[in-house]
Amino acid sequence: MRLIVLTVVVMMAFAGNSVLNRLAVGSGEIGAMGFAQIRLLAGALMLLALCRWRQQSISQSPRLSLIGGGSLALYMIGFSLAYRSLDAGLGALILFGIVQITMFGWGALRGAVVAPGQVLGAAVAFGGLAYVLWPAGAVQVPLVGAAFMVAAGLGWAIYSLLGRQVQSPLAATTMNFIWASVIVLPLVWFLAEPIAISVLGAGLAIVSGAVTSGLGYALWYRVLPQLQPAVAATVQLSVPVIAMLAGVAGLGEVLSLRLVIGTLAVLGGIALVIVMAPRKAG
Repeated sequence: MRLIVLTVVVMMAFAGNSVLNRLAVGSGEIGAMGFAQIRLLAGALMLLALCRWRQQSISQSPRLSLIGGGSLALYMIGFSLAYRSLDAGLGALILFGIVQITMFGWGALRGAVVAPGQVLGAAVAFGGLAYVLWPAGAVQVPLVGAAFMVAAGLGWAIYSLLGRQVQSPLAATTMNFIWASVIVLPLVWFLAEPIAISVLGAGLAIVSGAVTSGLGYALWYRVLPQLQPAVAATVQLSVPVIAMLAGVAGLGEVLSLRLVIGTLAVLGGIALVIVMAPRKAG
């Protein structure tokens, strides 16, 4: 039960990032790249302070730091650049589709057993998400935007898979944020949009970085080793749905029948993946 509660908290944190991004970037309070950089720096500072408070060393092997920081930077940059030309719903489908394929595929290569019922559950959950997010009318897929989102999906999948082998979730997340900040900072000067950063925009980015990203990602690294790869991949499909439900509750958006049906499909698919997970002998 504790694992379930912690996983739900992580998914809510991830959804919180989406809501904060919409409030800040969507309203023009800050540019996407500026939001990403402030988010990373705020997360790094929060995690460093937490490590200092707990008197915990943040040492990590250069290999894990480079892969973790690089994959996190790839996700942040790809995500920010993709939404310059990509529809939000279609972008989320590409992102989570790539995450699903990569994490399921890597698990299979590593010998993880995936039950047929889990494959069905993942398909049902992704189908429910597609039902909710699929754009209305004719669908046009900008190749550049789609390529950036594919890169973001690969970055996040690698980052998540890496979390299964870290020894200290807090120290690993701290180092990843520090390295990602160093990688992203030079790119901001070349890729940042000519948008002035308001106090509100900066504040939302700081909250996103310090709380829903920094603490949320550290908690994600804590629960990942306890989750089967198929479960870890599929449970993330709940994030866009949670973000939309948060929009209904906090932003006054309309609760449509389509959202209700899609939510039930996503949650039902995730439940099926969890219930059908092969039990370890013993």
